[in-house]
Amino acid sequence: MTMVEVKMPHEGHEKHLCYLENIGYVQEHFEEYKNLVRDGKYVCVTCGRVAANPENLCSAEKL
Repeated sequence: MTMVEVKMPHEGHEKHLCYLENIGYVQEHFEEYKNLVRDGKYVCVTCGRVAANPENLCSAEKL
């Protein structure tokens, strides 16, 4: 069986909340996910998610 290489839409996407949701991270690691969003200071202008650090969003804007 051949493994398919998954291409990210941009650098750092594997740390973004939208990607983590898509791969089931939220359901499997809810306590860790809460640390990423606790005391949110940034909002993604694309999807509306809020995170404590801009590195966890595709298009972060300070709240």
